[in-house]
Amino acid sequence: SMYFPPYNQVAYQWFHSVDADRSGFINSKELKQALVNSNWSNFNDETCLMMINMFDKTRSGRVDLFGFSALWDYIQQWRALFQQHDRDRSGSISGTELHQVLTLMGYKLSPQFSEMLVQRFGGRGGAHGIQLDRFIQACTQLQSMTQVFRERDTGMTGNVRLSYEDFLASAVTRLM
Repeated sequence: SMYFPPYNQVAYQWFHSVDADRSGFINSKELKQALVNSNWSNFNDETCLMMINMFDKTRSGRVDLFGFSALWDYIQQWRALFQQHDRDRSGSISGTELHQVLTLMGYKLSPQFSEMLVQRFGGRGGAHGIQLDRFIQACTQLQSMTQVFRERDTGMTGNVRLSYEDFLASAVTRLM
């Protein structure tokens, strides 16, 4: 009998409801239709594209069932963290709440930095915090940039020297 890699049954059902064109793949546009924030807004384009790119092993701009299953689990982990730290149950994460999340994740960043992230990712209503999609985007990009930093901070000093072009190359390969 054939062996199929394991996947989440819930993800399987979602995959088939989301795969609108029945191609056996999900692209960023289809993913966007499937994901909603607590305020019923769809996930933003950048977050959807970022996640498709993370789980798209073939660089085709889409994911199959197994890629989607991994992506689904990834979203659920962030959702759990989001809900755990949305202390006032507002459906969004404030600067203070984000600071607690980042501290828990091992980042030693100032509360001002967390506020700045919320302003940057919160859009027009930045004062009210960030929705799940922007939360995933902010945390993932932070992890990505931290990885770039760690690769260069060989002495673990917390400081790196890098040229402007190195910096841009890192940002482009990680974030775009």
